[in-house]
Amino acid sequence: MVGGKWKALILWALQDGPVRFGALRREIPGISEKMLIQQLKELQCHGVVRRESFHEIPPRVEYSLTPLGVSLNEALDALGEWGTRHLAELAERTGRPPHPLHAERSPHSHAVQPG
Repeated sequence: MVGGKWKALILWALQDGPVRFGALRREIPGISEKMLIQQLKELQCHGVVRRESFHEIPPRVEYSLTPLGVSLNEALDALGEWGTRHLAELAERTGRPPHPLHAERSPHSHAVQPG
């Protein structure tokens, strides 16, 4: 359900409440419009993301987490905290320095970065 590099980033970007499509795309650097649409549709299908369309001029669409999505984000936060705690050890084992984006990022940060 959260495979690949984009879905967890999308879920984290939605953690603080409803987000319009354009803002969501700006929040996740490197994701194409096509990929974002595809990933959002899959997350909707799984029942973790809600899409609300407002019939206005211009049209407005907002995405938010469902209760299931909120609980999934809580589980992902725990994984993120584990990664942060063990980042140095994992880097040592692989022989590569920690990626600077991962070292600076907390599980509750607002700007998400692909990793």
